[in-house]
Amino acid sequence: LWSNRTENCARPREELAYRIPTTIGVVLLFYDFGDPQLWSVGDGVGWVLVLLALAGFAFTWWARLHLGKLWSGTITRKADHRVIETGPYAIVRHPIYTGLFLAVIATAIDRGTPLALVAAAMLMGATYIKARFEENFLEAELGPEAYDAYRRRVPMLVPFLRKAG
Repeated sequence: LWSNRTENCARPREELAYRIPTTIGVVLLFYDFGDPQLWSVGDGVGWVLVLLALAGFAFTWWARLHLGKLWSGTITRKADHRVIETGPYAIVRHPIYTGLFLAVIATAIDRGTPLALVAAAMLMGATYIKARFEENFLEAELGPEAYDAYRRRVPMLVPFLRKAG
């Protein structure tokens, strides 16, 4: 109903390289371990951080809706899969991850604890690993000609950063 039929997917064992640090990062970011606060943001800055997190989630949701039936929570090739190059995918190759980065950074800054900062770094590192793995998977599945031009033209995660990596 929500997604095209899966034609091929990454093996779950291959996905452990990003799934384990993602799980640990989420726990560290949101569980209160009682670690000391390095700083405290005022109400004004706190609300700006909330708005930044919401903007990140909105960008993520736009990208999810734009993918339509090609979306999957795991690394897969769907029936009729193709490279999407419009909407948020014209800005960055992984807008869902970019939006999550913004939300995670805003949350870590708001928390202001050492573990929140470690968690943000872990989550961003794990997501970068997933994005690279996803790109290699799609290039193998769709062929380099389908993905290489897009990769050269559109930055991976940071908008307007022309070095696409």
